[in-house]
Amino acid sequence: MATLPVYRWRLAPEGYATYRQLRAMGLRPGGQDVAVQIERPRRKRGPLVAYLYRIDLALPVRPMTPAKWAALAKANAARRICPECRRDAGYVIATSLGMCGRCAAPEEQRAA
Repeated sequence: MATLPVYRWRLAPEGYATYRQLRAMGLRPGGQDVAVQIERPRRKRGPLVAYLYRIDLALPVRPMTPAKWAALAKANAARRICPECRRDAGYVIATSLGMCGRCAAPEEQRAA
């Protein structure tokens, strides 16, 4: 495996982008390997590393199919159902609680 060219932060040549930058442009890496690595030095820990891909080899993002839209809607709906009372909370339930507000603090609901 060949080693990646490493550049300092903000000094990479033109024509490269991170995964997030590609997504913002409506592109995806499209199976290409990481082309360049950039590093940002830090004082007390190792450097921050970002991997860049070539923009000219990137492919357009695949469009969402009706089946993917349906699966996403079903997954988002499942995140709103309380596992305790099985009701739709009307919001995405926090994973830290694991249940809706009514089930998490039932005594406060009775007092109100």
